[in-house]
Amino acid sequence: MKILIIEDERELAKSIVEYLSEENYLCEVAATFTEAMNKIDVFNYDCILLDITLPDGNGLKILEELKKENKQDGVIIISAKNSVDDKIKGLQIGADDYLTKPFHLSELTARIYSLIRRKQFNNSNIVKQDELEIDLLAKNVAVNSEPIALTKKEFDLLIYFIGNKNRVLSKSTLAEHLSGDFADMLDNHDFVYAHVKNLKKKLSDAGCEQYIKTVYGTGYKWEG
Repeated sequence: MKILIIEDERELAKSIVEYLSEENYLCEVAATFTEAMNKIDVFNYDCILLDITLPDGNGLKILEELKKENKQDGVIIISAKNSVDDKIKGLQIGADDYLTKPFHLSELTARIYSLIRRKQFNNSNIVKQDELEIDLLAKNVAVNSEPIALTKKEFDLLIYFIGNKNRVLSKSTLAEHLSGDFADMLDNHDFVYAHVKNLKKKLSDAGCEQYIKTVYGTGYKWEG
């Protein structure tokens, strides 16, 4: 899952990145309004942590732009402003949640998890498709009740596929999801093919149907 942290307090941003990275989230940081706008123009995120007060602009303007473009990125406002008016305005514009500084990083993680679960998996911790069962909270995967071991990247790829069921995902989209900004620096996206191949093999070896279909010349899609 990919997170954009829009926060100009560098130490706080660093702490959030370190904490969320341990939880297997792929994190990117924007310290200014301009940098944030450049990123959301190019990339999509599972969740955006948005500070209202930025050195060169108001974070609520970023939220307004996201909604104007009809982007589906989840947004959690994080701000030192404990103003009811700011909170109401942010939620009215379309923020999914609001967290006032200072906050515990464990609470932030719980809010992010809840938001992603609500948006992609109908508020359920358990995702099932026939013989396949995924525990989102424990990060466990089982086929016919038998657990299978996936790497962090493979698990993230599996969740991304299921969260975008029946949608064709290009290799560049998958590369961006797995590697963020670094995807632009890669000569090719062969690593995407390798991760998809390994995931398909592990699922197949465990007795799972081949839900991942190759769309030749385009990418992949999860059928179900």
